[in-house]
Amino acid sequence: MSIGAGIALFVIGAILVYAVNVDVEFVNLDMIGYILMGAGALIFIIGIVMMLRRRQTESVTRTVDPVAGERVTRNSTSTSGDPTV
Repeated sequence: MSIGAGIALFVIGAILVYAVNVDVEFVNLDMIGYILMGAGALIFIIGIVMMLRRRQTESVTRTVDPVAGERVTRNSTSTSGDPTV
């Protein structure tokens, strides 16, 4: 989600800088566009770093049911950064 938000901010900023030619006295649209482009690039980079830092772990639990003599195997997969872990 943050990658898409970063791209969207960058595109909106680029539109303000390069495509909008409106002169407003109290707001500098070029500066707002540059700020949005910088924020979009920063959010995009943070999103890429967070995506690469995710690690997937898998654990296997084997138990023996003493009554039936059956072996039970359970596989569980978790991702670091997952709030349920």
